[in-house]
Amino acid sequence: MQIQINSDRNIQADERLAEFVRSTLQSKLNRFADHVTRIEVHLSDENGNTKHSGKDKRCMLEARPEGKEPVAITEFADTLGQALSGAAEKMQRKLSSVLGKMRDKNTRAESPDFAEPDEII
Repeated sequence: MQIQINSDRNIQADERLAEFVRSTLQSKLNRFADHVTRIEVHLSDENGNTKHSGKDKRCMLEARPEGKEPVAITEFADTLGQALSGAAEKMQRKLSSVLGKMRDKNTRAESPDFAEPDEII
């Protein structure tokens, strides 16, 4: 699972931040590593340096499951760490749902049909 990190001009992206992002996502989303090819992380400060109102840090995650359309979620918080953790938890729930549905669909397709046969007259 490849992790690509992007940030706006208001976020100073350094190796420390990149390592924090990677470790957080790997700890929360590692169980999906066999099914997700890439996760794109977009970090931004919505208000920049002009305002310091709450919940202006944004983390948008886009996961690309194999054979499925990309899945995206967004989380706003007071700090980047809170935004990233919240986004990772949302993505964990979203991927569980998407991949669970895909697994269920494949299981149903492979299992025999136990429906009652039509009456023959």
